[in-house]
This record gives sequence, structure tokens and C-alpha cells, in this order.
Amino acid sequence: YPFLTKIQEWNKDVDKSGDTLVEKCCHFFDLFRLITGQEMQSCVSKVHRGLLWDHYGYEQRELKEEVVPIIDSAYVLLDFVPKKRHEKPGPQSMRRSTEKSTLGCLELCMFAEGSRHQEEIVVTGMKGRIEAYLPENKVFLYQRPTPDGPWKDLSKPPPQGSFSEEIFDCSDLRKVYDFADDIPKMHSGYHYASTAIEWKYLLDAVK
Repeated sequence: YPFLTKIQEWNKDVDKSGDTLVEKCCHFFDLFRLITGQEMQSCVSKVHRGLLWDHYGYEQRELKEEVVPIIDSAYVLLDFVPKKRHEKPGPQSMRRSTEKSTLGCLELCMFAEGSRHQEEIVVTGMKGRIEAYLPENKVFLYQRPTPDGPWKDLSKPPPQGSFSEEIFDCSDLRKVYDFADDIPKMHSGYHYASTAIEWKYLLDAVK
């Protein structure tokens, strides 16, 4: 959904917020780094601006002709490489390497409030696929068929029994964290309790 109303509408001002990919998505880029254990080497983006012009009230501003509307939707493609290769670039980086690199894609849409999910994280690898959804609070794990499994005829799609599916319901925090009962109820709804959980980890670290 679009940015909510804030003090002096700072979150709709490019100069004050750094624009949407910074203000809204910086934590997602960090999440890419955490999941891959790698560093970003390059990125390219395609964005839309001004689609929510009327919603954000740009027309009512005194200097509306000077307004640069914030990004409303975007696709960002990112190349991640192992940290060692990222920290020491050189001629070898142009050659074929056996080190595994990762391709990431961030999709942003600030007018998709009619969607089934608000946030989706999908990780696909050679062994399978993990999908996580909010506010459904479920994680789906799929494992690809192994070479010695039931998928023998490679001229046909894999049969249903050749891959597995496992579903993890994370809506009950007590099934995820052994300290869930210690989270104050007044904080349990903030970012699905993730804020309170991170505070606990921080406090435990400084004790």
C-alpha cells in the first residue's frame, strides 16, 4: 500500500527520504546479503514515478512543478558474488570461476494493497525452493528430485512423487521461539514481533 502520512510528509520527499528504494527497501537489500552470505557486485533497476501523484497530494504543493515524485514501483536485478571475490577484484574476476554467484530480484509495488500477500520472499537453488509469505506467516519448502530418485524419464516432466513439500506455520511464535511468552503483548504485533525479537537479541548481546 502507499506510504502512510508522516510528519511534514518526509517519506514522500526524495531529498528527505533518499527515495523509495532507500527508505522502504534498504532492509531487503541487507536481507539479500544475509540470505546469500555474499556481497552485491552490481545492480540495475527499472522504476515508475508519479503513479500515486494524486494520492500523495503533490498537486496541492506550492511548487508542484519542481516536485520529483518518489518511486511507486520498481524491479531491481542484483548480482551477488562471494565476499572474497568482491573484496579483491582483478583480472581473474573476468574469467569463468567455480565459485557460486547469486542472482537476486527485488520487486516493489506501492499500490498492491489488494494482493493476497503484503510481502513475499522466495529463494530458489539447485536443491529446491523456499517461499515465505506475510501476513500468512507460512514458509513452504520444496525439494527437487534427486538423480537417483523416481524421475527416470527425463523426456517427461517430473512425476508428482519425485519432489517433496513441507509447510511451516510460523503464526504461533511459541513454535518458533522458546522465549515467545516473554514478548510483551503490546509489542507482539509490530512487524509481526520481529522488532521485539531483535531487541531481545540486542539486549542479550550487551548483557
